[in-house]
Amino acid sequence: MGLYHSRPTVADIRAMKARGQKISMLYVTTLEEAKAAAAAGIDMLSIEGRFFSPEMREAAANCFVQVGLPFGPFGKLATAEDYLREAFRFMAVGADCVYCAASLDIQKALCDNAVPVIAHVGLIPSQATWTGGFKAVGKTADSAKAVWDHVKRLEAIGCFGAELEVVPDRVGEAISKNTSMIMLGMGAGAGADAQYLFAEDVLGHTTGHKPRHAMTYRNFAAEFERLQQERVAAFREFISDVATGAYPAPRHAVPIADVEFERFEASIET
Repeated sequence: MGLYHSRPTVADIRAMKARGQKISMLYVTTLEEAKAAAAAGIDMLSIEGRFFSPEMREAAANCFVQVGLPFGPFGKLATAEDYLREAFRFMAVGADCVYCAASLDIQKALCDNAVPVIAHVGLIPSQATWTGGFKAVGKTADSAKAVWDHVKRLEAIGCFGAELEVVPDRVGEAISKNTSMIMLGMGAGAGADAQYLFAEDVLGHTTGHKPRHAMTYRNFAAEFERLQQERVAAFREFISDVATGAYPAPRHAVPIADVEFERFEASIET
């Protein structure tokens, strides 16, 4: 990202792929994570629509931001018009592209209106029932070919890129090398154009299942637990101070001149 003095464009991201430059990508949910990613020099951020705001765009600074459009049962969008309206709203706020895992006709409607679209292939969480649940896709020749065919359909309608999730590394590399789209690898091996992780995995505070491809660089879970215990201790000390009268102390009170207080007392005497 150091090559850019301002926010990179779609053309810049494509140029990174063309010259073989690996792209770093994080999924973030908070202003603090977005600010940290920008300060560190992360290339791309993935932000769900429910977390995206002018403040989040400002926090992301020069990061290229993908904003997620919630798919069908996971959101309120259903028709192409729904998706277009939401995409235009996010683009106006500063999204650089949108994530869309809806049907090809909806994705095409977005592409036809010059919205840069990131689709999804391989393990698609919102459609995992069709591929046997949350497990790797593309481990057989036929399954890998189905992923490839999906990529080519997306390429044909004009998608900018696609998340490539949990496919064998050799399949991920072959697909990435043979498509013009940016392939955002999540558990797809080193040959993908980008390496995409969740900030919560990187920072070690994932709750629930931790995927095989997750990499942890810091133990925030322990730090969060320490902070929680400190919260409890601080609240207990507050309770104790209230009970003993140690709080509030004189320095916490608003003073009043003696003469004014005497006049006040006289005014309320019955």
